[in-house]
Amino acid sequence: MWKNQTLITEFILLGFPVKPEIQVFLFMLFSLFYAITLLGNGIILGLICLDSHLHIPMYFFLSNLAIVDMSYASNNVPKMLVNLLNKDRGISFVPCILQMYLYLAFATVECLILVVMSYDRYVAICHPLRYAVIMSWRLCATLTTISWTFSFLLAMVHMILLLRLPFCGPREINHFFCQIMSLFKLACADTRLNQLVMFSACVFVLVGPLSLILISYMRILYAILRIQSGEGRKKAFSTCSSHLCVVGLFYGSAIILYMTPKTSHPEEQQKILSLFYSLINPMLNPLIYSLRNAEVKGALRRVLGKKKQSQNM
Repeated sequence: MWKNQTLITEFILLGFPVKPEIQVFLFMLFSLFYAITLLGNGIILGLICLDSHLHIPMYFFLSNLAIVDMSYASNNVPKMLVNLLNKDRGISFVPCILQMYLYLAFATVECLILVVMSYDRYVAICHPLRYAVIMSWRLCATLTTISWTFSFLLAMVHMILLLRLPFCGPREINHFFCQIMSLFKLACADTRLNQLVMFSACVFVLVGPLSLILISYMRILYAILRIQSGEGRKKAFSTCSSHLCVVGLFYGSAIILYMTPKTSHPEEQQKILSLFYSLINPMLNPLIYSLRNAEVKGALRRVLGKKKQSQNM
């Protein structure tokens, strides 16, 4: 039926339907958030590279998280900022599909890295004497490689299934980026297989890892409560609370966005959830880790102290 229709080569991102003056305000606000995201994650990444005290598995995983957050935000935000000031909000088919692919890949990487970080905290608190043996650099490299490789392969499955669909109807995407669920609505063919694969992937990538994280932290909490020293309990809680905050923000918004009935979330509300998921979370992550982590703050003081000493010399 769709063979007689013209296939779409360009989409239009509707973005946020607000007045021009509000668009300018949003441009300035989101530009600030984006700058904080890049600066915050860049500082975390720089501190981990420069300070030898942070050359341990926990911060190796945190550096991967910082890279994911910067890549994640950079995939969506620049185009959104351009569209806020530009009346021509078109995006070609190939860049749109690539944006969708990278978004899914980076989101999956973050899910898996957060699981690996929870396992690292579990070993550190529940098996401290065997930590160096269990969390070897070989295991750390293997876990991160698997996380990145699996994520990009899974995103490729979604992309291949999407590319088999014809797009010949409306070309307006009611979103600020090429979100896969919004693209499904524009396909003039049956998308039930795509939606089934998407839901299955969400269960596997969101529910499964979140369950593992909760199990890990239940055992961590039990181990912390058995620590006799009040200072020891405080330190253990401090190292875990930052990670728990990040997990709650990321998985909470992701599950609401992708696994709850769409009828309960109008399209405009879904945009706000997506914005929180793809910009606010990456901005908050380095702030959470720097404000609630004594080792990161100590590393920042040491790096700044060395810089002052070199300037005085």
